[in-house]
Amino acid sequence: MRLVFCGTPQFAVPTLEAILSAGHTVQMVLSQPDKPSGRGMEVRPSAVKQFAQQHGLPIAQPEKIRNNFSLQQQLTELAPDAILVVAYGRLIPSWMLALPRYGNLNLHASLLPKYRGAAPIQWAVANGETQTGVTTMRIDEGLDTGDILLQQRVPISPEQNSMELSPVLANVGAELMVRTLSGLENGTLHATGQDHLQATLAPILQREDGRIDWNHAARKIFNRWRGFQPWPGAFTSFRGKKLGLHAMRVVDSIVAPPGTLTRSGNRLFVACGEDTSLEIMELQVEGKRRMPVDAFLNGISLTPGERLG
Repeated sequence: MRLVFCGTPQFAVPTLEAILSAGHTVQMVLSQPDKPSGRGMEVRPSAVKQFAQQHGLPIAQPEKIRNNFSLQQQLTELAPDAILVVAYGRLIPSWMLALPRYGNLNLHASLLPKYRGAAPIQWAVANGETQTGVTTMRIDEGLDTGDILLQQRVPISPEQNSMELSPVLANVGAELMVRTLSGLENGTLHATGQDHLQATLAPILQREDGRIDWNHAARKIFNRWRGFQPWPGAFTSFRGKKLGLHAMRVVDSIVAPPGTLTRSGNRLFVACGEDTSLEIMELQVEGKRRMPVDAFLNGISLTPGERLG
């Protein structure tokens, strides 16, 4: 097929690589404009742009696409068989939806209709799901409401965080998109509508999603910490300063009011809701570097009953 590919982060790269390996022609790659990132806030190209440059693919990075008549003319002249959209980060306008004969095909990192929205991987992990998956669908004008083409289930292990799960889903999704294109091309694949009554949302993450509520059970707190990696992470307050928690695990319960700290040698425990507990192993006090918990404990003296949050 002749394809236009729209994507921005690393999650989209395996799909772009897979469709090239399968023999499809990528006429153009659309990616978001270069943005500053990292500690030095250097302007850097997206992962998709870097891959496209390495493979000599034509690249466009429009600031806007809805009323971009130049882009519309370009894509109309290319006349792609399909437009693939993988974590592009832009809403697809109606003129673009109507352009290719096979439609605009999206790879979404959940088993739709569950977890529609911008952060499906993070919310699936944060909610303690034991499985998720990937879906290829035909985009319509709703938010991840289009007809489903193919799905593939993927297990989530109890300790796996969203950063570890993301490349797994990206690779499974890449294979699924190749199968989707093949099925559409040979006429064996037919779309099915979503059951909108079963839909759940995975909204874009906010900083406050990382704030820990110690009244929750330890497993729920731990799951949210797994899900919200690398951002917004998990944080609380200690002696009036923000305290980021970078490593933790669920342990045998210590019965105390939620948020209460207990020290045992060089180990630090915190009581959670429902008579459950977590052990904190790595943390970061506001204004300081990340440190193992023993370094933190060497520098303070806890008072009995001292609490986080």
